[in-house]
Amino acid sequence: MKKNLSYRDKLLELSEIYKIAEIQVYERNKKYLTTAQIEHILKKNKVPIPTELKKNIFEIQAKKISKPIFSTGNRIGNFFSSVSNSIYKFFASIKKSIINFFLDTNNSILNFFSYVAKTIVNIIFGTGRAILNFCSFVSKTTLKFFNGIYNFDIETKKVNQLVSVILISAFLFLFGVAGYFGKDTFINFYTETLQDKEIEKKTIKEKTVNKKLAEEKKNEPVTKPKQKQAKVQPKKQNNTNSVKEFVLPNLNLKTETVLSLFNDVQYDLRKVRNEKRVKPIYFTQFPKDLDEIKDSKLKKDTFIKIVLPLVVAENEKITDDRLKLKKIQSKKITSEKEKSWLRQKLREYKVKNSDINELKKRMDIIPISIALAQAAKESGWGTSRFALEGNAIFGQWTWTGQGIEPLDKGQHQGHKILKFPILRASVKAYKNNLNTHKGYSKFREKRYTLRKRNKPIKGISLTDTLDNYAQTGKTYTKVLEQIIDQNSLDEFENVLLSNSVVRKELNL
Repeated sequence: MKKNLSYRDKLLELSEIYKIAEIQVYERNKKYLTTAQIEHILKKNKVPIPTELKKNIFEIQAKKISKPIFSTGNRIGNFFSSVSNSIYKFFASIKKSIINFFLDTNNSILNFFSYVAKTIVNIIFGTGRAILNFCSFVSKTTLKFFNGIYNFDIETKKVNQLVSVILISAFLFLFGVAGYFGKDTFINFYTETLQDKEIEKKTIKEKTVNKKLAEEKKNEPVTKPKQKQAKVQPKKQNNTNSVKEFVLPNLNLKTETVLSLFNDVQYDLRKVRNEKRVKPIYFTQFPKDLDEIKDSKLKKDTFIKIVLPLVVAENEKITDDRLKLKKIQSKKITSEKEKSWLRQKLREYKVKNSDINELKKRMDIIPISIALAQAAKESGWGTSRFALEGNAIFGQWTWTGQGIEPLDKGQHQGHKILKFPILRASVKAYKNNLNTHKGYSKFREKRYTLRKRNKPIKGISLTDTLDNYAQTGKTYTKVLEQIIDQNSLDEFENVLLSNSVVRKELNL
């Protein structure tokens, strides 16, 4: 037999030598026989097949497969060599520049960079060698494996692709596992440390909060009527599982006491953003020393914690009224009590001619992000003179009611800033202002359109309609958008009180 023939051709030559009729019939009929089928027919006719012939063929195939593995290893080694040379040259240039700049300074800096450069180079070389050795091991193992295969046809390209995919997947898996477990280890350690610190702080503050409240009580002017000690007064609830309401009386609390209270009741804005629930804590006024907080983020968070429950409470009251109005409209016959309630709401929202459609437009919630942004803008995050002296969060003007005289008022301006007995009264007046004043009809129309289209009522969608709220017009609305965006106030849009039942919003 000729040495240049392929393994299959040699098998066919054997069939001709031994005159195997079955194979010759297939050949005459031009039917293709695989190598395995030819071997099977030869064995069946007891034709000896030389084992050395098979071994040589598989060695040739294995060598063809091992070549790309060796070449891949060489390429990886060359790549790491080039990278290491580049890094070495980079650190060498840094070293030279440092020598020129710090010629008379301590040589320890130079030695440090030299040590770092050598360490990186050694690591890269070591990694390259390890990868090269690994590829060599894989190629040798593959060679031995294919030498031991018998009666199996090999497709070189598919095997090469399989080996490459296995190598790449192994490296990616190792790096992924290392990154994942490293991250978890760090997070667990960090979380446990924070929890230990919080427990320690809470223990200390629980011992001092009652003492601080007592001191605040003693420091009040003598002319004020005697008030009871600041206690958390629970509001009676029908549901035993509901969260109690906290109404803080007017005791001129300091910011330090307020922060201690927040820690004691575990009032955390991150939790509010995630769970969409806020504790019903109602402050009657801002701490007088709120502006003394140097950390701007802490100051803003404290302001949001005070105002947020007040806005949410008013919105939930409006939602209850909307549901009641829907229920009354669905009835054919209404009671006198329901008629009286409807007349009262028409007066409250200043609706003329008993226009129920207009009442639907006006009786709706104020987006929480807009309320918080306007409160922050108008009150200086709770530190303005109007907010501290008159609980005026939203800077509403008045020409007839009780108010505070602005210091920078023009000669022809006779307005004052409307003052309120408690903070919640300011929130309620602000809600009525947006829902009734003719200057905000665009706001109500756009909100009503969103409601009819089953779109969410978001502040960022309605800020452009409030240009009449301030003299600066569109500049004012852009400021509101910046406050909402920079402080992520849109994350509070769907927040409810912890003691409230989830209400299904109805289109009216």
